[in-house]
Amino acid sequence: MTVHETLTALIEPVVADMGLALVRVQLKGGKGSQTLQVMAEDPATGQLVIEKCAELSRRLSDVLDEADPIEAEYALEVSSPGIDRPLTRHTDWVKWAGHDVRIKLREGARKNLHGKIGETTADAVVIEPPGGASVTVPLASIDGAKLVLTNRLINATRPAGMAGFDGEADLGQFDDIIEDAGEPANDNSDEDEDHG
Repeated sequence: MTVHETLTALIEPVVADMGLALVRVQLKGGKGSQTLQVMAEDPATGQLVIEKCAELSRRLSDVLDEADPIEAEYALEVSSPGIDRPLTRHTDWVKWAGHDVRIKLREGARKNLHGKIGETTADAVVIEPPGGASVTVPLASIDGAKLVLTNRLINATRPAGMAGFDGEADLGQFDDIIEDAGEPANDNSDEDEDHG
């Protein structure tokens, strides 16, 4: 069992016990400075409120301290997927069809791809680049994928009853949450002290 599989096996039951869904587990950095990033969401809202984030962080700290699955010291970071969320599960591709995405590919001449999400099958997704022909991308070849912040995405993720944005909305006000593809969205993040 790989470290990632071991971590997921420890983390997923804790997340599920709180009625949440696990979005991503990622261990980043070298042995001297590692960060264990756990991204989870409330299936009903697609987000994680700060209170749940803090509670999940405490519960995971207890489980991880007892199991001690990581040899070196690390920091635990628990966060919500945010608006411009990573796409990590097959269901994500289906749910966010029609929205813009940035994709980092594992190999091949083309390393990055940007376009609208089209039809998703069991093992591939169709991407429709702006002004170009559609491309079918095997899900197994995707190293990382993240939604692009657009007016349409904001409207699709805003809480019920909140005023929407029209086509002329200024996305500059969201610069602080727009990040490069493949990087985690850390809104509602709760970072614990180092473990080791």
